[in-house]
Amino acid sequence: MKSLVLEQKDEISLRDFPEIDRVEENLGARDVRIKIHTVGICGSDVHYYTHGRIGPFVVSSPMILGHEASGTVIEIGDEVTTLKVGDRVCMEPGVPDPNSKATRLGMYNIDPAVQFWATPPVHGILRPTCVHPETFTFKIPDNVSFAEAAMVEPLAVGVHAATKARVKPGDIAVVMGAGPIGLVTALSALAAGCAKVFVSDLAAKKLSIAGSLSPAIVPVNVTSDNLAARVLAETDGWGADIVFEATGSWEAAGTVFEPLCPGGCVVMIGGQSDPIQYDAGAAMIREARVENIFRYAHVFPRCVSMISSGSIDVKPLITGTFAFDDSVGAFDIAASAPPEQVKMQIVLPD
Repeated sequence: MKSLVLEQKDEISLRDFPEIDRVEENLGARDVRIKIHTVGICGSDVHYYTHGRIGPFVVSSPMILGHEASGTVIEIGDEVTTLKVGDRVCMEPGVPDPNSKATRLGMYNIDPAVQFWATPPVHGILRPTCVHPETFTFKIPDNVSFAEAAMVEPLAVGVHAATKARVKPGDIAVVMGAGPIGLVTALSALAAGCAKVFVSDLAAKKLSIAGSLSPAIVPVNVTSDNLAARVLAETDGWGADIVFEATGSWEAAGTVFEPLCPGGCVVMIGGQSDPIQYDAGAAMIREARVENIFRYAHVFPRCVSMISSGSIDVKPLITGTFAFDDSVGAFDIAASAPPEQVKMQIVLPD
């Protein structure tokens, strides 16, 4: 099975990968076999490529990349009841231990035993087919494209963040970072009820895309504008109800409380790659609530429904599409962090 393989740091190849053929030879009673159609390139994929690790997750042997995927069911197990051959689907990439305490408490995303695609030592999905549990495979409506369906996974992060923030109708939010996760978080905050979302970044092109998504999004270029001053000026000196930190930058994380109102909430989304710090004193004098998220839980069906209904439009975020045979080159482009690219996707052959 030809797959996109991270051989080691700074080296990827498109080659046959016999190991995955053996692993996915058998179809369980409650599994489905899926022909992969579209896979998004995530920042974590690129980080494994350029750094060889993310925090405690280290690439120590060849690993298939990719975890944002959509495709078509081509075979079902004997006990599968909710899906049939021919169904178009997207897949939640993290499969927990169903008997773990975290899973039983409903927090399956933080189950220490979760098996998450393209997180060492688990292989990813940039390959022609996969076997996946029915429980974590979701049918997509006819009006949702494969490209949009592959965006459900990153959108799930934004929806989970907005859920943890407990957005109220009319809230003012700040999203620090106009990358893919920052932009889906901004869209999620608006869908949850925010009246206005300030989006900050260093890249003018990404901010231009952010501003085009909704008249309720206010782009702020922090190379020339002070984010906290801008937010305070537009909220009568009170500040934003919610600040989402989606840059993963320690410099940005150190300023999360500056635009926040008293009693507001900060949601830490970035920062899994490198240690970040923030000012606990600034949090205390505001009695700020600080939430941390790790991936998502219980939001995939909601994301599919929002895309289908049109309440969230992810199409403007898809800025580059590449053929599977051009995967290596696509990753090299992604690694260069071009400011005009938000979400790049790879389409596998029919």
